[in-house]
Order: sequence, then C-alpha cells, then structure tokens
Amino acid sequence: MSRHDNNRYRDRSPVTLWAPDAGHPDAIGLRSIGFWLYMMSDAMIFAALFAAHGVYTHAYGTSDITASQVIDPVEGLLPTLFLFTSVLMYGLASVALKNDDRAGVVRWMGASLGLGVLFLLVEVWEFAGLVGEGAVPQASAFLSDFWTIVWVHGGHVFVGLIWMAAMLIQISREGFTETVVGRFINLRIFWFFQAVIWVCVYTYVYLMGAS
Repeated sequence: MSRHDNNRYRDRSPVTLWAPDAGHPDAIGLRSIGFWLYMMSDAMIFAALFAAHGVYTHAYGTSDITASQVIDPVEGLLPTLFLFTSVLMYGLASVALKNDDRAGVVRWMGASLGLGVLFLLVEVWEFAGLVGEGAVPQASAFLSDFWTIVWVHGGHVFVGLIWMAAMLIQISREGFTETVVGRFINLRIFWFFQAVIWVCVYTYVYLMGAS
C-alpha cells in the first residue's frame, strides 16, 4: 500500500474502514486474514490438549487424588462469569468503535480488562488451594494434564490482558487509525476465542471430570 493510501485510510472514521472503495480492498479484512490463520494453529494446540485429557482422565498413577476430588464445577462458575462478562464488555467497546466514540471504547475496554484480571486471580486462588492439598502436576498424569490445559488457557488470557492494556494506551493517544483499529479487531477475535475455549474447558474438564 502506498504512502498516499495510508494517509487516506488514516483520516477515515472506523465505520468507513470496513467499506472498500472502488479498486481498494477492505483494509481491516486484509489485516485479519493472517491473524485468523494463527488462531487456527492455536485451536489445534487446544485440540491436542483436550485429546490428551481424554486419555489421562483416569490416569492417577500412585496418587490417591481423583478427578472428582480436584475439580469442582461450582468453583468454576465464578471465573466463567468473569470471563463471559469481560467478553460482553469488549463487545460493547466494539459498538462504541462503530459509533466513533473513543471515550466509550476506553471505558468498556477498561471494564473488560478488569474482569479479565479477576478471572486470572480466581484461577490463581483455585490452584493455590490445589497445591495446599498436594494436587500438584507431578503427582499423576491426570493432574499434569489438568494443570497444563487450564494454565495454557490462562497464559493466553494473560497475553490478552497485556495486549488490551497496550490497546487502551494506543487508543487514548492515537485515536482510531487504521493500524489501531486493525489491532483492536484482532484482539477481539483473540479474546472471544478464549471464551470459546473456556466453554470447552468448563464442559469437558470441570463438568465431565467432576462426574
């Protein structure tokens, strides 16, 4: 894309960035294609982890700790509520972006960030309790897989929160440039994907594991 095209897109409002002109492709769509490919590879990683969980669910080894003793679906409800509400807040930030409302985007993204932090804090508290009970990864293949699958997801959430904090700074300083909006949309894809993965974690690991 030429410097002239970059300047032309920089002066556009967020709504216009989604409407291609004659002879010019959708600027936001082009920026999202590569990120979708990355998300496909991420989905394959989680698919492998879920497959491993299916194999190791009853692999307790020499440990007396079973899945039903470690996993409590009720405890999993609170982080679920925090993460889903965080996704809702990010959706409202997207609506504010469409309306060219910078203050609204910052407000809703800040709420989304705060709820995401609460999600991680609850997860840390839950696993600190497991350590106190001796349910550590090296105790059995099941516990090793359980820790891995939940904390790989938690690592993704942590990265998303760092990204969100950086986006808040960029939006506050630069406004809705093509680059900033493109990053905002990619982060939305990433953040919503974490909610989808958590549905799988809660259903497959917490609900089925507790039974």
